[in-house]
Amino acid sequence: MIRTERKYIEILRILKEHNDPVGAKRLSELMAERGFILSDRAVQYYLSYLDTMGFTEKIGNQGRILTRAGLDETDNALVDDRIGFVISKLERLAYRSTFDPATSTGDVAYNLSIVPRESMEKVKFAFDEVVKAGCGFFNSYRIIERDPRVPSGSVGFITICSISMDGVFQRKGIPVKMAYGGRLEIEEGTPKRFKDLIGYRGTTIDPLELFISSGLTSISGYARSKSGIALANVREVPSSAKKQVEETISLMNACGFVFPVVMGTQVFNLPANPFRLSIVAFSGLNYIGNTVEHGIEITTEIGAGNIQFSKVMEIN
Repeated sequence: MIRTERKYIEILRILKEHNDPVGAKRLSELMAERGFILSDRAVQYYLSYLDTMGFTEKIGNQGRILTRAGLDETDNALVDDRIGFVISKLERLAYRSTFDPATSTGDVAYNLSIVPRESMEKVKFAFDEVVKAGCGFFNSYRIIERDPRVPSGSVGFITICSISMDGVFQRKGIPVKMAYGGRLEIEEGTPKRFKDLIGYRGTTIDPLELFISSGLTSISGYARSKSGIALANVREVPSSAKKQVEETISLMNACGFVFPVVMGTQVFNLPANPFRLSIVAFSGLNYIGNTVEHGIEITTEIGAGNIQFSKVMEIN
């Protein structure tokens, strides 16, 4: 019966998104954000049932974590219901982004990558290649070592998630839609066409993560020879907002953001639409993709949360 219970599944999903134990009070708050209003006591009831089923485990007074069985249940349950879950998570991060490019203050969304400490210099080299090539969404990154999410013997790399752009547009009253993630073919420094596109509202996983894990990128080739296949996202905004969009992009470029690759009512091999502007931007996941291409072990949480822009800018 658990596969028919949306509340149970949402609790399991939340626990999957967190590496540390989550208590009933925090679970109640996170469930409310997803449209499920439950008291702490009600959450305790659901957790008790999940404990009985062997899907969750209580860690002292800290809260619950998923068991192996719980992780499998989360991955297998309600596949149809999980369509669009990725974009919903990203949209929440965009809503929580408060970055103001005019003052360079506020919060941005970020990705968190974990690598073995002995690989840190190799990862820095791979990340710096992306910075130099200009195919990251933002032209810098941050290394963290003293953080509870970073295991002993590892270091963390923070990169800004491109969904931060959506947050900026929304706060300026510009409707924006994350439409596609794709593989952008580039020849001698000139972007030519999309090799593949996946709609964010029709997938249960991040499309760009899929391209990386499938070995379908050539970011290192682009970084070295200006020809290759890099990761990019396509966003859509009303054509009538073009002037305001251009002004906003100019402010963000001055802060270190690297976009757009191109913008227009008809770009590359996408269908033309006179009423909507397509904004193509390199993804922050090009940092991770290039690292994987170099054969370096790296684990990344896409859309790990929101962080002050000033903290990303701190010197490593």
